Amino acid sequence: MTALEEATSRVLILAPIGRDGPASAEVLRRAGMSVEICRDLVDLVARIQVGAAAVFVAEEALVGKDLSPLIAWVEGQPPWSDLPFVMLTSRQARPPLLAWRQATVRTLRNVSLLERPVQALNLTSMVSAAVRSRIRQYEVRVFLRAQSHAAEALEARVVERTKALAAANSALRDEMAERERVEESLRQSQKMEAIGQLTGGVAHDFNNLLTVIRSSVDLLKRPDLAEERRRRYVEAISDTTTRASKLTSQLLAFARRQSLKPEVFGVLNSVHTVADMVAPLTGSRIAIDKRLPDAACFINADPSQFDTSLINLAVNARDAMDGEGRLTIIVEPASRIPAARAHPEVWGAFVAVSVSDTGSGIASGDLERIFEPFFTTKSVGQGTGLGLSQVFGFAKQSGGSVAVESEVGRGTTFTLYLPSVKEPAVETDAAPVPAPLVAGHGTSVLLVEDNADVGAFSVQALQELGYRTTLACDAAQALSVLELTADAFDIMFSDVMMPGMNGIELGQKVRRLHPDLPVVLTSGYSQVLAQDGSHGFELLHKPYSIEDLSRVLQKAAEGSRAKPTRTA
Repeated sequence: MTALEEATSRVLILAPIGRDGPASAEVLRRAGMSVEICRDLVDLVARIQVGAAAVFVAEEALVGKDLSPLIAWVEGQPPWSDLPFVMLTSRQARPPLLAWRQATVRTLRNVSLLERPVQALNLTSMVSAAVRSRIRQYEVRVFLRAQSHAAEALEARVVERTKALAAANSALRDEMAERERVEESLRQSQKMEAIGQLTGGVAHDFNNLLTVIRSSVDLLKRPDLAEERRRRYVEAISDTTTRASKLTSQLLAFARRQSLKPEVFGVLNSVHTVADMVAPLTGSRIAIDKRLPDAACFINADPSQFDTSLINLAVNARDAMDGEGRLTIIVEPASRIPAARAHPEVWGAFVAVSVSDTGSGIASGDLERIFEPFFTTKSVGQGTGLGLSQVFGFAKQSGGSVAVESEVGRGTTFTLYLPSVKEPAVETDAAPVPAPLVAGHGTSVLLVEDNADVGAFSVQALQELGYRTTLACDAAQALSVLELTADAFDIMFSDVMMPGMNGIELGQKVRRLHPDLPVVLTSGYSQVLAQDGSHGFELLHKPYSIEDLSRVLQKAAEGSRAKPTRTA
């Protein structure tokens, strides 16, 4: 790293009173940041002029001081620059101090306030966010310079071409090459814009969900809380967690990284079920018309994701019709997927499920963007823009596609194409449903979890359910424990994503070394699972409820109890 790069990646600290400066510097250094402590305001301005990623300043270092040199530097920043400040404040709310704070925030422009007392996590999180935004600014500067150089180079080539008509062919080749380079630069810019839109949408939605959870937790901490209110706040946390899980599932579906659970099922039964389900959602003023073939149609896909896709399309149609009109669902066999959005025509055996509405239609300029995550034409609060993204991702990951036809004022038709399969054989024997486990049954579990917080919670949850639990922080420790006391355990419950050996690899090794030990895996997302499946292991998806945990471990415990008794 050059001296200039070191200077522009550092965090400057100005907190001359007490231990704020050294203590903050130590916390940020432990978080991997480059930190410099400034002596006074003059020293701060001098170091800023050399280059900085962010400034962490205590407000007492600025109150009553001559800020004109600092203000002059802030106002003289180039267009790409907006240096972030994190200002440490107190809880004092005297009117003069409040007025000073407001004026300082307006003057310094990019200011985040951090109130004492400060937790290390809050400090590192806020300063890290400021550093990331500054790094993005430096990337914009590089891009602008490259764009300027490209424009200058293009202009020079045009001048040269007009002066040298004899070399017209050579100049034309140069211009074409330059155009390709500029187009590639534009494509990169569009990728950055898409990433920005995606991350911004995720941050917005998750921050909303976290606000509900955090507020409910804070309210639960209040003394003498009525039971009815306590139950309401607990339900709010549970409901919000479910919504957060649905949001991540939609993102993974759009990215085609969802760990799907495909099975062969009849489309007509699912359509009947979903149509009955969405009727209360659409309201009595929307007529639902189903046009289904006489012969059954079967596909091999995730039934839950299929139902979710139909519900998303139906809700989208309801909103387009403003609560009044006709929604038509048509199922029919298809011999091809038509070409659409730069995707070629595909021939084969497919089941086409169309959802049509008589609504306002989609403008031609929006048709190319409707499947982008978080793109929506609805008003704020009426949709995240992830519904159609989920449909698109599910269709592609299932080997199909989705097409759309629309005319403004005449309605829209979305058609989901999925590969058709033969009718499955009828299963005569149903798997027995295990009886609920009771507290104190004493089943012994080897828990493998690299995240300390999740591990501690899982141990507590398992103990509440009556399990004896041993915690291993990674696969290597788990194998060491099993090498010494494998017979002491009835189940191994392991996370998938771990440093070194992942949970799939650990489970496969345990299968070879201890074939009579049941293995249960858990994961929020794993590329290994998305690509190759669970390899036959019982899988519990995060976030999971205590009921889900009990059910899955119960199933494994029943199989373990059927084997000879172990000796500890």
